[in-house]
Amino acid sequence: MKTQTYVLICDLKNEEEAIQAYVECHKAVAPEIIESIRIAGVLQMSIYRWQNRLTMILVGDEDFSFEKKAKLDESNPKVQEWETFLGQYQTNLPGTPANWRWAITEKIFEFKA
Repeated sequence: MKTQTYVLICDLKNEEEAIQAYVECHKAVAPEIIESIRIAGVLQMSIYRWQNRLTMILVGDEDFSFEKKAKLDESNPKVQEWETFLGQYQTNLPGTPANWRWAITEKIFEFKA
């Protein structure tokens, strides 16, 4: 099976309470949210944190697209509720439009043994 890997970044508000709340809510993600990620074609998703900067590694199947995921998310009230809840802890990345959360990074180097 062919896969696609993306790396995204997001900033949390630079407030200890917001950072810890965001970390805590990811310790027990609702099954409906996990299922929505799977249905969108995501095979693996990991989020890493350094201070208030988040990095997400997303591996999708060959049919995965952010457009498809956005459509599915828009029609899922539980996902909308989750995103709204998380939005209180997130902030815009420098240079992004208002209400912009996760930005896809550009791969500039790769090493394979």
